[in-house]
Amino acid sequence: MRVVVTGATGLIGRALISALEDRGDQAVALSRDERHAREVLGDGVEAHAWPAPTEQRPPEAALAGADAVVHLLGEPVAQRWTAQSKAAIRNSRVAGTRNLVEGLLAVAPESRPAVLVSQSATGFYGPRDDQPVTEDAPAGNDFLAEVVVAWEREALQAATELRVVLTRTGVVLSGSGGALAKMLPFFRLGIGGPVAGGHQYVPWIHLDDVVGAMLFCLNSSQARGLVNLTAPNPVTNAELSRTLGRVLKRPAVLPVPAMALKVLYGEMAQIVTTGQRVLPARLEQLGYAFRHPELEAALRDVLGRG
Repeated sequence: MRVVVTGATGLIGRALISALEDRGDQAVALSRDERHAREVLGDGVEAHAWPAPTEQRPPEAALAGADAVVHLLGEPVAQRWTAQSKAAIRNSRVAGTRNLVEGLLAVAPESRPAVLVSQSATGFYGPRDDQPVTEDAPAGNDFLAEVVVAWEREALQAATELRVVLTRTGVVLSGSGGALAKMLPFFRLGIGGPVAGGHQYVPWIHLDDVVGAMLFCLNSSQARGLVNLTAPNPVTNAELSRTLGRVLKRPAVLPVPAMALKVLYGEMAQIVTTGQRVLPARLEQLGYAFRHPELEAALRDVLGRG
């Protein structure tokens, strides 16, 4: 299988490229900087430049003849939100996806990829209490939910010609980046603890299962539409803190007030002061077998504390 990956040099993209190569697929990186992609991914990976995703379609040479596309491109959400950064977050996802879809539909049918797996986010659901949330739940009404609604709408424009899967991804656990990497220094110093009371749920997922579920969605003809990429056992922020402290053998009892985060990060603080109890109903229905369904074992794996 020839699979084109946008955002290939990011945390998920690097892991996905490696997994594709391990199983004998031909991975193609579609990147803003072709040279950087080769440096990060290795000279053996075919790379094509897409220097301005929000302004132009990707090159047809990258898409034609491919079997599938996995779309991961997007401006980081974990930054202080200003009017400028919020516009960049939205535009990178909405306009970038629109241009990708237009590029896909412009490829001749006999050469066009048959599958688009477009990353989305559990931010679609907005802040929730402890109610279980599946793919049937309605959208929230905050900034991130609005972005995801528009983002998914653009990806679904391809559904008339391709099988489209929207992977609403939760908080990815990895030892080499993402939310966990930002938490680790504090917990290793023994000054970590629950955030804003810790009652909010964290829709976590191990990086291995993000990649495994995406490959599963590529392969399964039954996978289409909305798919939550979260572990089957979501936990509260307080439980995440206790478990991480236990794995690191460090205390994890110092509370982090919501107001402190709001002072530091402004509106973006809502990412960690609110949450959703998201369940992977569709993945389980399709028969995906999670490699890391339990939090403590997942943390021990990513931190090498098995």
